[in-house]
Amino acid sequence: QEQFVESGGGLVKPGGSLRLSCTASGFALGYYAIGWFRQAPGKEREGVSCITSSDGTPHYADSVKGRFTISRDNAKNTVYLQMNNLKPEDTAVYYCATGSETGWAVAEYDSWGQGTQVTVSS
Repeated sequence: QEQFVESGGGLVKPGGSLRLSCTASGFALGYYAIGWFRQAPGKEREGVSCITSSDGTPHYADSVKGRFTISRDNAKNTVYLQMNNLKPEDTAVYYCATGSETGWAVAEYDSWGQGTQVTVSS
């Protein structure tokens, strides 16, 4: 059965760090572009970062540029999102998704994980 699971979320104080993981089973994640999205209560799901399948080129939303780093380890079938200098406005459920190409629209991605909660609060 093909699936992928996000992990690594939690409660962290402002300025802290977390590393999210998106690990696949049953298929090779390396063939896909991967997007990280987040959804805060009452808000639409928004793209945070994405990475190409071909050469691992990363892309970042302006709101996280310089603080978040996306990377992929195809040998471990995992994509990571390193989040530093977290802010309360980063609080959301974070999702990873697979697609044929990178993009910022939810509709550009085909399969989604179940999400992991990130809460930034003092």
